[in-house]
Amino acid sequence: MSDPTNFDPSNAGYVQALWEEFSKNPEALPSEWRDFFEQGPQTPVAHGLIPPEGLPGNGAMVAAAPPQAPQSTPAPPAPSQPPVSAPAPTAADAGGIDLGSPELRSLLSKVARATGLVQALRDHGHQLSEIDPLGSEPPGHPQLDPEFFGISLEDLGRIPASVILDGAPEESIADTLRRLMLVYCGPIGYEFEHMEDPDRVQWLWDAVESGRYTQPLSDARKVALLERLTHVEGFERFLHRAYLGQKRFSIEGNDALVPMLDTAIEEAGKRGGDQVIIGMAHRGRLNVLAHILGADYKEFLRSFENKPHRESNLTIPDAGTGDVKYHHGAEGDYQLPEGGAIKVSLVPNPSHLEFVNPVVGGYARVRQYESGPDDVSQDFDWAVPVVIHGDAAFAGEGVVAETLNMSRLVGYRVGGTIHIIANNQIGFTTDPHDARSTRYASDMAKGFDVPILHVNADDPDACLAAVRLAMAYRAEFQDDVVLDLVGYRRHGHNEGDEPGYTQPELYHKINDHPTVRAIWAERLVSEGLLTAESAQEIFDSFQDLMRSAQDEVKAEDNDPVHATAESEEDVVVAAETAVSMDELSRINEASLAVPDGFQIHPKLKRQLDRRIQGFGPETRLDWAHGETLAFGSLLREGVPIRMSGQDVERGTFSHRHLVLHDHETGATVTPLGVMDGAARLEIHNSPLTEMAVLGFEYGYSVGADRDLVLWEAQFGDFVNVAQPVIDQFISSGRAKWGQLAGLTMLLPHGYEGQGPEHSSARLERFLQLCAEDNLRVAYPTTPAQYFHLLRKQALSRPLRPLVVMSPKSLLRHPLASSSPTELAEGRFEPVLQDGEALERAGEINRAVLCTGKVYYDLFAMRQKQEVGNVALLRVESLYPFPAAEIARAVGEFANVEDVVWAQEEPRNMGALTFVGPRLRSAIPREIHLRHTSRPERASPAEGSARDHAMEQERLVREALGLGE
Repeated sequence: MSDPTNFDPSNAGYVQALWEEFSKNPEALPSEWRDFFEQGPQTPVAHGLIPPEGLPGNGAMVAAAPPQAPQSTPAPPAPSQPPVSAPAPTAADAGGIDLGSPELRSLLSKVARATGLVQALRDHGHQLSEIDPLGSEPPGHPQLDPEFFGISLEDLGRIPASVILDGAPEESIADTLRRLMLVYCGPIGYEFEHMEDPDRVQWLWDAVESGRYTQPLSDARKVALLERLTHVEGFERFLHRAYLGQKRFSIEGNDALVPMLDTAIEEAGKRGGDQVIIGMAHRGRLNVLAHILGADYKEFLRSFENKPHRESNLTIPDAGTGDVKYHHGAEGDYQLPEGGAIKVSLVPNPSHLEFVNPVVGGYARVRQYESGPDDVSQDFDWAVPVVIHGDAAFAGEGVVAETLNMSRLVGYRVGGTIHIIANNQIGFTTDPHDARSTRYASDMAKGFDVPILHVNADDPDACLAAVRLAMAYRAEFQDDVVLDLVGYRRHGHNEGDEPGYTQPELYHKINDHPTVRAIWAERLVSEGLLTAESAQEIFDSFQDLMRSAQDEVKAEDNDPVHATAESEEDVVVAAETAVSMDELSRINEASLAVPDGFQIHPKLKRQLDRRIQGFGPETRLDWAHGETLAFGSLLREGVPIRMSGQDVERGTFSHRHLVLHDHETGATVTPLGVMDGAARLEIHNSPLTEMAVLGFEYGYSVGADRDLVLWEAQFGDFVNVAQPVIDQFISSGRAKWGQLAGLTMLLPHGYEGQGPEHSSARLERFLQLCAEDNLRVAYPTTPAQYFHLLRKQALSRPLRPLVVMSPKSLLRHPLASSSPTELAEGRFEPVLQDGEALERAGEINRAVLCTGKVYYDLFAMRQKQEVGNVALLRVESLYPFPAAEIARAVGEFANVEDVVWAQEEPRNMGALTFVGPRLRSAIPREIHLRHTSRPERASPAEGSARDHAMEQERLVREALGLGE
């Protein structure tokens, strides 16, 4: 076995190969080599490459001791190779060059090793970068030492750089290596060698090594930057003194975030952008609201003083619960240095940290359609999404990975998101080694081919350069970039927390560490741009401004001032949902029009042909046919439609077929999308991701003015995975933030014996969330009801999210059909009356109220058993609860003695606990009110089809009074 502690430099390539294998799979190496890499030199440096004054930044890099010089002992054996029988090349073989010349072979060897060292700088230079403002020693990497490759700078000083780098300046390889060391091992650490696209890597090499984006600021911009940092720090320090211990989740330690956002917004403006959409958690939010969104300082002071809110650009609703100050969003006009303005939105976000990520994406995407008059073309430059993450949250929360995975999918592309990790190097009280399994908080992004820039938060120059590069990359490749802003957290998790309990050493450093404003001011003083006294005057004048604002707020009375302008909430629009037969016929024909030569699958063609043959008043429409006509009618009326979810193009149950595939070529066509006069139509199969996709669609619906936005779960219970989006955004966004959304959720629901995980969309959970007119919950039973419900949702105002318990077995049920006449003349009915029972109203003494699919089981049993005394009334709308309509429907049967609520869900699930108390107010006291259901269960449904059938028959018979 070879001795890894003694090797000859001439075999450095072999050692490099072993190191790379060790980096991927340590167990693949012999124990001696594992020990060497694990216990050997930990932080080798590139000898002679670092200038005596250290790297540029806030302090000279602390260089580790160099590795021991190689011993003159035998080298480890090279990897075994098959014997070579071909003769050595001659001069003639090489076109006249004698490859056997010792001098040439030596030169080629040095060039090859120098090339390896250059690549090592690009690959691993970030591991020598000074990215920690608290001065922790970079980890280093063995390949960043020339001795690893068995070369010296003296050798490389004799070889021109142009030998290994195209377009290199007139310098030696040694000079090039020194220059690249300053580039790759400075205050910005670059990680992009993991990326698979060589064109992108080459672009980044050129951008980084040319210094295009790291040019120093002008003197005027340097002073302006000091003023900006002074406002950022001064705002926090004033609040800390004036309201000691109150939560605000200070930005201090990552103050450079605000000027970074300035730069991102200004770069977006230069590229013709109309708006920037920002999402972030609570840390630093107040500062961003004040200095990026232009929120009035006095509005924050009112929150701290417990004074009523006044008019502002913050998302604070006049009614509802409101929210804590560090969850609110805002919209504002950002004044660009070159003149003009760009709109900036900060999306409201609860304490669920990263769940705003997909919401920002959806909001940005719908805004990107606003750039042109046709509302069809998406302009990535028009709206730029920026998401600010926490370091612990970026690594730990799965919605981050889900959102990154969506970034290049055609249905979710936004032309790249700028991700900034506001890296505090701690998660509440959890150290990084307990929070993630990787070195960097950003490492997960490598799996998505995203370039990563680590930057020292105490070097504002570098921070702004990193943003300029990121925005240029986005513009070039329309893709994501991650900026890891490595800073610290000056106080605890919140300002009432004592961090010294759990991180005493870290906070000794932080307490002694100057702020970035102080560091930058000292630099400008040293450059002669201003005096220490003038820097202090900038700070003092801002404190005077804050004190003056506080005095004004304290003097205000406690009467809130509300806006008097009419809001969307005040405008009630009752939708007309009927569509003429002529229009329905035109839409029906257009919905199946395909290009000449397009071959639909023969089996599917037979099904679709039935939709068009003899279309007229007597046609029976199934569920998907009614949906298609609803979509087509809305598109023809100028309502854009977006629908996403797993398998929605054809439908989970092979029923929809809005996107058709050529049976021979695989080409696709969406007939509704190319109808004459149709608005924009998007139908997208989604990734196997409920959380991020639902968040994306919610954000899209918030940003949409008139679009019908739908998300369909593959099975209704799959929505469980997206519960935080439902609880924190969909159900409560209006009450907390005044955020209006018209998102429609289609959740297949119904008990067909498919087991616990394919039966229930958890209707009870949605009804439990219903209050203050926040949601609409419906359970339609016919295609006509579904048709009118979709149109009502798209055309009615005010906007509300709609939850639809949609069918599975009813998609093709012969009784669950409608005629085109019902579409042309009807409307959505909250309660469907029993027409057959009305014909014998005097015989009816029991009314059964139900929802959804169980109606057809009740109807079939009533027919089979010839039950003549029971009326079946369908409650199609559950919230808002149709108490008056129920009372009216039951009241048409004068002899009713019993009203039964029948559901197929267990007693502790379904609608029972919600409708029970409300039914009593709708049903006269003298009428007996009862219910029938499955017994209380922990699991939603039976796992056995036989048990399901027995239980289903029992509850149906009980509801009808059979066997009593």
